[in-house]
Amino acid sequence: MSRRFRNSWYTSLCGRNSSRHSSKLYASKEANRLSLRQLVFFGRSMDEEKLIKSANYVRTELPVRIAHRLMDLQALPYVVVTQEGVAQVYELYWSAFEKFRRYPQVTTLKENEAFCDFLESILDEHAPVIPSLSLGLSLSSPHLPPDSLDAFMRRMLVSRISRRVLAEHHLALSKSLGTNSLNLPEDPHVGIIYTALNLRHSIDKCVTLLRGRTHDIKDEIGECVPNRGWPEVIVDGHVDTKFSYIREHLEYIIFELLKNAMASTELNHRCSSSLPPIRATIVVGENDVGVRISDQGGGLSSARIKSPSDLFSFSHIRNATRMDDTRLGALRTASSRGVKATVAEQIRPWQTEQSNVNSNDKDPEREAGIAPHPKIGLGLPMSNIFTTYFGGTLELVSLDGWGTDVYLRLPKLGTNLEGIEL
Repeated sequence: MSRRFRNSWYTSLCGRNSSRHSSKLYASKEANRLSLRQLVFFGRSMDEEKLIKSANYVRTELPVRIAHRLMDLQALPYVVVTQEGVAQVYELYWSAFEKFRRYPQVTTLKENEAFCDFLESILDEHAPVIPSLSLGLSLSSPHLPPDSLDAFMRRMLVSRISRRVLAEHHLALSKSLGTNSLNLPEDPHVGIIYTALNLRHSIDKCVTLLRGRTHDIKDEIGECVPNRGWPEVIVDGHVDTKFSYIREHLEYIIFELLKNAMASTELNHRCSSSLPPIRATIVVGENDVGVRISDQGGGLSSARIKSPSDLFSFSHIRNATRMDDTRLGALRTASSRGVKATVAEQIRPWQTEQSNVNSNDKDPEREAGIAPHPKIGLGLPMSNIFTTYFGGTLELVSLDGWGTDVYLRLPKLGTNLEGIEL
């Protein structure tokens, strides 16, 4: 070991030890959990004073939430913390914690602009967190019991969602200062929360995006399924339903569920002359909104998946596909690019691919053998995390040999607190 490296390592270690005490102090604090209603109420009629309060709330709350997850990471077995992916996340969290801890109080709109730039840089830096965690925990699966692994991943991902919600909500409030976005006729909203979100419109939007993509469904042995278009999606029930929710979360969930339903329908009916429709039924209850998505894709159970709920698991014991070489390779690729878990992020490669086809340009990534949207196994787990974040439920019911019914329930009153586990 060279003297220069030893000095650098020693300086880093001393700095890390000194900040470790600070992280424990922050982790001893309770996170101030919020509800959608609280976020909307505070964001109404935004003015300079309220915006400055919002900035300082985010500035002081995020390091508390990060500190709790640092404690989680430090409690993992050494063999897990040093795994590929997990170590990267650990360093990202330490760096973010130190930056937030040292960030000065925001007192003016000019300082808030700088703080918004800081938030956006942190969001970009943490784009690799989801695939890196999934990669690291998949590789660590032999060293952790399934319940412990899944509980850890849930805490990490829910906390990550909560931090992004607070940061992106403040960014949206800052951009809307001086305007009344609640009076917009089409999409009234406060920050990132849409107060009259039309569920039918969101489903139709996801269907349109999915039906507009390139047809590239492959069977179990990698052979392409004949292109006969995409199955029709029939929307029925309480189709005029509107409620307050984070549109980005809702549409990610719907998009993933419909994407899976379309793919399984194509595969199950590859030899049929026509494709049966998928049905999305909307139902409004007293306290919640429900969507049932029914397909005839043959069901979910297989030799590698014993229970539908195992598709939410990050453990190879429950979901053997976690250790597939192709899955791990796709996660490594995604870790280098980052994954924010949004619909826009998923359709961007499809749009780029279609644009290249129209212009006869070659896609350098496809030429290099990299699929534009590799399967990384995060769609259903992240949909479940988004659903339960504000107290909803997502249930998969497999009718083996026929199809799948998916039951999505979301609270409509906005009074449920964030589902952060400390």
